Amino acid sequence: MKEIASKKVTKGIIKPIVMIGLMGAGKSRIGRELASKYGLAFIDTDDEIVKAAGCSVSDIFKQYGERAFRDVEERVISRLLTDEPRIIATGGGAFMNKKIRKLITKKATSIWLKAELDVLIKRTALRSDRPLLEKENPEKTLKTLMIERYPFYSKADIVVDSLDVTVESTVEAAAIAFEKFQNL
Repeated sequence: MKEIASKKVTKGIIKPIVMIGLMGAGKSRIGRELASKYGLAFIDTDDEIVKAAGCSVSDIFKQYGERAFRDVEERVISRLLTDEPRIIATGGGAFMNKKIRKLITKKATSIWLKAELDVLIKRTALRSDRPLLEKENPEKTLKTLMIERYPFYSKADIVVDSLDVTVESTVEAAAIAFEKFQNL
């Protein structure tokens, strides 16, 4: 595989890289590894929302509802989309918000980590803090979310398949796709 020289590449990154995709696609894990590879800061918007709200994402959903969560999410992402190069992992629903999608398109490079249903089911089963999966059959919910969201995610600058492979393989695929997109 192609060796990536972090110092050379970091100098060519002039705006944030935003990871989008469904829960379980690997946005935080792959984003964190890409940030390390390129010597950039990593920010998970869910962590920033928790800091801003003073409670967990699940608690925001339970106490205030999804709409309140989406309002905080919009404010947090708007604040994070500066000219500073960094990697930002968004929540699965963020790119569905027209205002957020426009901001990301204008101010960042977006990478969609596209995963198939079986991969998402396997990965989301490992965590219990997924508010949208607490109410119904997780497989049915994920199928519905794929139908609703994949057409919007397909507007991303870069699409990387998030397969049932090692993290390193997906990070390398994302780095190669990003560098090709940026002509680095």
